[in-house]
Amino acid sequence: MSDGGKTHQPCDDCGSSDALQVNASGSSYCHACRAYTPPDGAAIDVSSITEKPSNTTQGWDSVATTLATGKAVGVPERGLSAPTLGKYGVVVDSGRVIYPYSDANNDPEVTAAKIRYPDKRFQTVGNWNETGLFGQAAFPKGGKYLTIVEGEYDALAAYQLMGSKYPVVSIKNGASGALKDCKKAYEWIDSFDCVVICFDGDKPGMDAAKEVANLFSGKAKVVRHPEGFKDACDYLIANAYDEFSTAFWRAEKYVPDGIVSGSTLWDEVNKPMETAEVDYPFGGLNDLTYGIRQAELVTVTAGSGLGKSQFVREIVWHVLNNTESSIGLLFLEESVRKTALSMMSLHANKPLHLPTTESTEEERKAAFDAVMGSDRLFMLDHFGSTDVDNIVSRVRYMAKGMDCKYIFLDHISIIVSAQAQLDERKAIDEIMTKLRMLVQETGVCLFVVSHLKRPDKKGHEEGAATSLAQLRGSASIAQLSDIVLGLERDGQAEDAIVRNTTNVRVLKNRFSGETGWCSSLYFDKATGRMSEMTNGEDRL
Repeated sequence: MSDGGKTHQPCDDCGSSDALQVNASGSSYCHACRAYTPPDGAAIDVSSITEKPSNTTQGWDSVATTLATGKAVGVPERGLSAPTLGKYGVVVDSGRVIYPYSDANNDPEVTAAKIRYPDKRFQTVGNWNETGLFGQAAFPKGGKYLTIVEGEYDALAAYQLMGSKYPVVSIKNGASGALKDCKKAYEWIDSFDCVVICFDGDKPGMDAAKEVANLFSGKAKVVRHPEGFKDACDYLIANAYDEFSTAFWRAEKYVPDGIVSGSTLWDEVNKPMETAEVDYPFGGLNDLTYGIRQAELVTVTAGSGLGKSQFVREIVWHVLNNTESSIGLLFLEESVRKTALSMMSLHANKPLHLPTTESTEEERKAAFDAVMGSDRLFMLDHFGSTDVDNIVSRVRYMAKGMDCKYIFLDHISIIVSAQAQLDERKAIDEIMTKLRMLVQETGVCLFVVSHLKRPDKKGHEEGAATSLAQLRGSASIAQLSDIVLGLERDGQAEDAIVRNTTNVRVLKNRFSGETGWCSSLYFDKATGRMSEMTNGEDRL
């Protein structure tokens, strides 16, 4: 530092061996735990303050030219070879080390850079906020192993230590930003079979490693450094290739916390029962289910064309208006345009998705701003595959990458049709098992729409009662769901009110055990809305 201060000092607050910056004024700042100590010595936790990179646009043209024309050379004092720097596009120029960054979509075009100066200061230039992980663009998506480290030099070192065979990337902003960086690159990271997290061996590094490992659950492993080594650079400087290889291949598979002794749970079970975060939009349904809870799998089922999608949309609209949570929508029978217009219709109280509905641009804009403008609805544009692994991956990304707490999948029959190699029963078993595991892994509330088998006599389109025995495939839907809701309507009735009235039946209720008919919902064609009927009109 040019002001007489010191960098890479040990931090007493978090135990980091080299993350503390001490300024000439007497103040200090830890780049690992982000604790700031002013000159008077009183520590201040600034972990909630976002660090703004310096000079994010100034000088980018000059740096881009240097990256494009510069030749890769080694860094002898760190044991790094020229081919290693060349793989990542790193350039050493006039004492500066320039690390190239590309955008988060894995486009190889370099759009920003981080510069390390001889006095260990750092500067970022270019479109820094949109960048992905360091080294991400150097490797194709997918593969057996991916290693994530805590700094650019560590990425270069780990790649070289492993014989330049396996992809290694680095987070952008140190341990405190690791989870955010990995969430942003979630889909790319998740494309690898095994994610090895090789952060620094100090407390901030290991805490961050645990957070990132939890993001990728069963495919994550965490490297534990032996005594004498804190990070990948330490191994390379010591020429300890064998020691690093041993630590890498002995990386421990991450096991989430949570195994407890029952005898320790008195304080937990003595707490008042928590109510659901949000109720259903229909009172009769709440009376039996006690609302919508996280980590539940809810199946909605009915005969063909009996309003399952509209029923689900009413729940989506209610959740959107009564929580602050993000919501994921995978409506596989319709385009995202149709989904958006149908959701906007709920705000406008008129079916905007129908060509005969008259509406002004002002009405449509108000509905769009209220629904889509909330920036809390995320939809799947399913132009690609609808096979089970692809859909499960998208649901996981919505849950972990987009922080969606409620996800709606309509419907699993389309996924079944994509499983050409399996019969329907086996395909439904596979889908429901993977979705159940996903709910347990992520803690989301997942609504799944499923069709019913056609009964022997009176069809569901004519008002036949629903039952668990009529669920398609084997018993997996009934066994693995927490709640199963059956919708019944006589779509062929002469009376228009009866024809447009849906009876809701709770077929399974793991939470309270209460089942049976609970609500009658009337669909108003003029407004496009479902509303719960009064007691005097129930069960028409």
